[in-house]
Amino acid sequence: MFVDTARIFVKAGDGGKGAVSFRREKYVPAGGPDGGDGGDGGDVVVEANDSMRTLIDLRHKTHYRAENGRPGAGADKHGKNGANEVIRVPPGTVVLDAATRDVLADLVSSGQSAVVARGGRGGRGNARFATATRQAPRYAQPGTAGEERWLELELKLLADVGLVGLPNVGKSTLISRISAARPKIADYPFTTLVPNLGVVDAGDGASFVVADIPGLIEGAHAGAGLGHEFLRHVERTRVLVHVLDLAALDRDPLHDFEVVASELRLYSPELAERPTIVALNKVDVPDAQARLDEVRDALRARGFEVYPISAVTGEGVRELVLAVAGLACPREG
Repeated sequence: MFVDTARIFVKAGDGGKGAVSFRREKYVPAGGPDGGDGGDGGDVVVEANDSMRTLIDLRHKTHYRAENGRPGAGADKHGKNGANEVIRVPPGTVVLDAATRDVLADLVSSGQSAVVARGGRGGRGNARFATATRQAPRYAQPGTAGEERWLELELKLLADVGLVGLPNVGKSTLISRISAARPKIADYPFTTLVPNLGVVDAGDGASFVVADIPGLIEGAHAGAGLGHEFLRHVERTRVLVHVLDLAALDRDPLHDFEVVASELRLYSPELAERPTIVALNKVDVPDAQARLDEVRDALRARGFEVYPISAVTGEGVRELVLAVAGLACPREG
């Protein structure tokens, strides 16, 4: 099950209290203060790990707490620091403070970590307060409380290329053609319920990761259809491939293009500036051939690279992959 959002509560460990103690040794009638410091509370740490693919584990367990610091003791014994609580998440996870929506961490690579709740400091024991004029302090500090907060986590897939378009335009068929991904394919809307990732070998050592984003519809940026759930996965892509269905006679491909382009722009103005290639799909169908020139010329006039393809037969797909690789995998020099 693909889960890309979660809400969890984290509580760092409290600091241990300092000790009030005095030396009690034979033949030492006036032993001085020897109360040790309390240990620091453990931190709550979020860490990206390649073994994780979704946030489903954080849906099942929603509360995480680090260990408290141990109290100090006599004979200047300091309390042990509390152990950290480490929460493992997939690379690509963004951690936000649920109350303020501030981004606390953006973990894009395995092993990257961030402290999201800091442990409390241990209190100082009475030995710390001894001075020449105050030789027998009878007080120590309590430890301070560890931080606590609700967090929201969002997983944004780490893909170089995003396939976007209305439902049933052939995105799933295309990703299955150019990679080893095997998404569910059917002739009804919203067949794809989760983003699919595939690795594409473009030859000459060039490769890129492509994500098939579930079909967008008008109003997706505001929550309509499935687009609102998965638009976040487009944000990290370098290149967008806008797939249009030329064979659907009850739809205008140019209007479909405007619908999706508008939704991307409304969700994030930066997406409107993302390099975009248009794939005119299903050119193996006679009805698509009849409208190919009109649609291609209109989009080229607007400055877009346009590639007629058939995801089913493979026609034009190689040319599309090479064009995408040129943008997604720029060569140095």
